[in-house]
Amino acid sequence: MAELSLAQSFALIALNAQRSLSMTTAKKVALRCTAAAVILDVYLNHGFTETDNQLSVHPNTWDAMQPKGYLSTILKPITRRNNEVSGELFWWLKKASTLSKRKLVKFERTMANDLKARYLLEEIPNLLGCDLLFYSSGVEIKEYRSNAYEYSRITEGIRADFLEEGPLSDENICMLWLFRESGCMHDFFSGNELEKVSIRMEECHRHTPLGKKLFSIQIHHDIEMAIKYFLNFKKSFVKTQGGSGLNFVYPILERSQSVFIDTEKMLPNARERLHDVLARLEEQGHKYTVLHEGVISIIKIDNIIYEAVPHAIIGRIPIHGVRLLPRRPL
Repeated sequence: MAELSLAQSFALIALNAQRSLSMTTAKKVALRCTAAAVILDVYLNHGFTETDNQLSVHPNTWDAMQPKGYLSTILKPITRRNNEVSGELFWWLKKASTLSKRKLVKFERTMANDLKARYLLEEIPNLLGCDLLFYSSGVEIKEYRSNAYEYSRITEGIRADFLEEGPLSDENICMLWLFRESGCMHDFFSGNELEKVSIRMEECHRHTPLGKKLFSIQIHHDIEMAIKYFLNFKKSFVKTQGGSGLNFVYPILERSQSVFIDTEKMLPNARERLHDVLARLEEQGHKYTVLHEGVISIIKIDNIIYEAVPHAIIGRIPIHGVRLLPRRPL
């Protein structure tokens, strides 16, 4: 299998567990950042001609579009088939990330089809389909699931590169910026680790040519960052002198959610609860790994880790079961 591009690698992270048939705010942010990743791909692979900081698409880039159809869904709407259009890197990233909803949907389908053809992405029932409310009503919601091996390879590699000492490659600097803009840092790093990542970001911002150029650029929308108040107490981690890390821990790609799965028995023990949860997951076509079994079990479901917490819905007749809650890095 050919090596994945920056945009393809980021798409596997950003699209995992996103609803495939509707444009949620979370998925819009994911697609905007993935579109920006396409521009960074072209930039890293010398697909632009640069004159006085002005970038224009190199003629050879147009010839290279055919094997990667997703390139044209981003570049052509920006250039309107005019090869002479030019602007600074900031201009290109802004244009890509502010494409219309219709163009973003076309880009999503093209990128998703490309990854599906490589057996790296598939559509499955959304985890919410396991929730008592949706399960009993028969409502079907679809979501993307990234290939587990490739997803782990990319995310674990990123964690190691971000947390270890030493220079970052240009591709990893771009990935660090994409993580900041998409707000998915909190999915992969604990509070203490976020502080280390913030220092790495500041070092890139000060000492690398690409970092100086990239970390001063912001493409996220403030209204979509409103959820940042959820992690207000961690602002000290990201208010660095250069401002390069500002807002990077705020959780924007909120894909995982609370799901209540009812159990057959009214007061089941831990093993019976887990059995009922796993049976529902299997029935709905989800891939899982039990990481810890106990009163509160820990289960990795479709690349996301959940805690299975005993819970009851109180009503005329109490309904006992388990609530799956997304688990953040400790």
